[in-house]
Amino acid sequence: MNTSVETKTSSPLAFFGGPKAIQSDPKDLHNWPIITEEDEKAVLESLRAGNMSDWDITVEFEKEFAAWQGTKHALTYTNGTAAILATLFGFNLSAGDEVIVPSMTYWASALPALSLGLVPVLADIEADSLCLDPDSFETHITEHTKAVVVVHTMGHPADMDRIMAIANKHDLKVLEDVSHAQGGLYKGKKLGTMGHAGAASLMSGKSLVAGEAGVLWTNDQEIYDRAVAWGHYNRFTPDITTENLRHLAGLPIGGVKGRLVQLASALGRTQLRHYDERCEEIRKSTNYFWDLLEGVPGLRAHRIQTENSNMAGWYAAHGHYRTEELEGLSLTRFAEAVKAEGGYIIPGCNLPLHLHPLLTETDIYGHGSPTRQFFARRDVTQPKGSLPVSETIGAKVYNIPRLIRFYPELIEEQAAAYRKVAVNYKELLADDPGDPETLGAWSQTFAK
Repeated sequence: MNTSVETKTSSPLAFFGGPKAIQSDPKDLHNWPIITEEDEKAVLESLRAGNMSDWDITVEFEKEFAAWQGTKHALTYTNGTAAILATLFGFNLSAGDEVIVPSMTYWASALPALSLGLVPVLADIEADSLCLDPDSFETHITEHTKAVVVVHTMGHPADMDRIMAIANKHDLKVLEDVSHAQGGLYKGKKLGTMGHAGAASLMSGKSLVAGEAGVLWTNDQEIYDRAVAWGHYNRFTPDITTENLRHLAGLPIGGVKGRLVQLASALGRTQLRHYDERCEEIRKSTNYFWDLLEGVPGLRAHRIQTENSNMAGWYAAHGHYRTEELEGLSLTRFAEAVKAEGGYIIPGCNLPLHLHPLLTETDIYGHGSPTRQFFARRDVTQPKGSLPVSETIGAKVYNIPRLIRFYPELIEEQAAAYRKVAVNYKELLADDPGDPETLGAWSQTFAK
């Protein structure tokens, strides 16, 4: 064990008045996004030129993004939610068609489907990867299923080999939501290139930043053309490749305006130039944190070990909690003690969408019955207990600090806060309040 970590671990818990494990100024260890003069110059040039609502800079950003991603096309939108919606429209689905989505995810992976009259059907996740469980995915396929949204959750690649095999077997469209894992690898393949299309948020908290933006990418010309037609009226011209769209050119088919402000495009271009290098440092830092905690009872890393795979920019990095190794100490009490040491931790994760009233009882559009069921061609009720991993995972995971820079001594202090609590857990068992019925939130907040 690292000697500095060992020294801090041996002192009394700060929860009971002992010295904090974290004493140093963190400097810019956690600071994100990284904004430089290069970024400022690019944004100011667009601002001063008065071309914020044009699309020349945006088109250049899209070309560079597609080249980096290794696809024929990329198309920007106002945010990641809009990009997912446009991609689903690009799939040319029909009202009432079912789209399978993991239940434990940020809401934007699932809810845009409702805007197209599609039916989100929630599937369970794997306890280790926190991504879509291929077995649950296949179990939820019916004759009405036409697509699946695969989320590479918190940077961890989903099991794309099995998922693609199942999707191909049932002739399903596959959208990879890469909002947590831009540029990540799965067995040497870039995330978002194994399905029919990829989409991601580029908001300021994500690993790849463009301020507030979204992007979709694909090799499929029709998906791209339909996405353009959905909300890019200024680029939807009569010479569009997909013939059956040409007579509609000039107006957005979706009745929405999805154009990205060019200030964001300018920022996205400069951020992309340095993205891979920054991600490499983030991975080095976070892997070092987890290496320091290897073998500590109760704590496990949420990271992929598959060859030629990685955690991208390790967005919303989490860890696994094994309460049984700490005599039942609740995650709530463990987190309180880590915070007392000066550490950053948020217990829980996104709550399961299949239990939210928006998807169980809400009439969004005034049809006279719950919207999801109104669109469905069968009973799509998913009661409590139907997706056990998604429903119980909140008490088994926690958000760890964002480690942007490789500062070994500072990272050692961060790890020491966790190790100190874990090795002294017996002191915390008395008066443990236990965990609440749910840990997390419908839109889990991830701080720096």
